[in-house]
Amino acid sequence: MFDFFKKKKKEEPAAVKAPEIMGLNISGSFQLNDLKLRLIEEKLTFANAHRNQLIQAVGEVKLDESTTLLRFYTDDDGFLQIVCKGGLTENHIDDVKLFFFHNTQGISSQSQWDKVLDEHVSQPTYLLENNTFKRVWEEVGETSPPVAMTEKTYMQDGSTSITDQFIMLYEREVDDNLFEFLLVSAEEKIIDNQYDRCLVESVGINLTSSDIEIIG
Repeated sequence: MFDFFKKKKKEEPAAVKAPEIMGLNISGSFQLNDLKLRLIEEKLTFANAHRNQLIQAVGEVKLDESTTLLRFYTDDDGFLQIVCKGGLTENHIDDVKLFFFHNTQGISSQSQWDKVLDEHVSQPTYLLENNTFKRVWEEVGETSPPVAMTEKTYMQDGSTSITDQFIMLYEREVDDNLFEFLLVSAEEKIIDNQYDRCLVESVGINLTSSDIEIIG
């Protein structure tokens, strides 16, 4: 009968849960195939990758109505990128790549940003560390503009951030069965009502189910 005098408790908002797939989750970890890396690392742009990778953040991008891109960012300055089509289960996985950040440059002015978008991100070929990478995503016609996408990133502390990205994928054939990929991304986010912009170069390889072991 005294419920009228009780203070109503304010409902706590439900915790935002980072996407998971294949046993990969925020604060979890996975192990890379040591033998494979020892055989190929000297041929690649990246080197000395940690065999055990701890996941510190998770990114999610809705590419279209049926395609989702997930990124599991690790403590080794890299990310495992998984593309899913038609759902977010292991059966829907279409592509898996492991990338490591190679270089990040800040962009301080609007004119620099416009030039990066117009001339730098998408080129027929891209030179990095004396290696020539060829553009993968080609459109019909003379130009192939960067692909625009928006990534929502989930942090370990429960916070999230939004980053707009304009990207292009490149590749080079290392040997008969090995390709190395270069992902070039012009990225921007709003911090304190101001644009924070940068150009990011990441290099990586394709992975198969035998190349990775989920630790949990």
